[in-house]
Amino acid sequence: MRIGVLGTGNMAEALATHWVRAGHEVAIGGRDPHRARRLARRLGGTARATGLREAAGFGQVALAALPYGAGEEVAARLGTALSGRTLLDCSNPVGPGFSLLTARGPSAAERLASAAPEAHVVKAFNLCHEDVWRMRPPVFDGRPLSVPLCGDDEASLARVRELVRDTGCHPVSAGALDRAALLEATAALFIGLWVGEGADVQAMAPPLAWASGPGR
Repeated sequence: MRIGVLGTGNMAEALATHWVRAGHEVAIGGRDPHRARRLARRLGGTARATGLREAAGFGQVALAALPYGAGEEVAARLGTALSGRTLLDCSNPVGPGFSLLTARGPSAAERLASAAPEAHVVKAFNLCHEDVWRMRPPVFDGRPLSVPLCGDDEASLARVRELVRDTGCHPVSAGALDRAALLEATAALFIGLWVGEGADVQAMAPPLAWASGPGR
């Protein structure tokens, strides 16, 4: 698969590392061309540095590895360069006090879709710190990490499922793109509990066999 990466930060590096190892062709597009070249050199393999517009139109998938708000601005500027692409959004609209910056409004993923109406946005990879995505693979107590996905286009969801598996994780369907707000709210809640309270959020849910109550 050909993947364009919009951004040169930690999430861009962590995810692209897996995809280069899996043999995908990766184009790194950054607002700072020097950072794009440095990241492409670190990734090695099939990675190359390009401009943002070239990365957007490089292949089937474009990863928007940009802070909340910046992705929307960049996508609007790129316009038709993203036409027909799977646009993968991993951003978290989390602000001071672990507040959800999109409360009572469209999710970050929906705002990205509005900025790039000819692309197919999929929400994924937003629930974990970048260091988790640097693991090879992210496995805890012998169980691969599950990655929920939200999107409306089945071909795009299939591509992202493949990319999730290439990180060593298990893709889980979380519904249409209008449910991305739930993923983003979950991230805000989890980050607040992890960082603010030191809580183990994995301990909040019972095993699947007990999800509907005992003995069912």
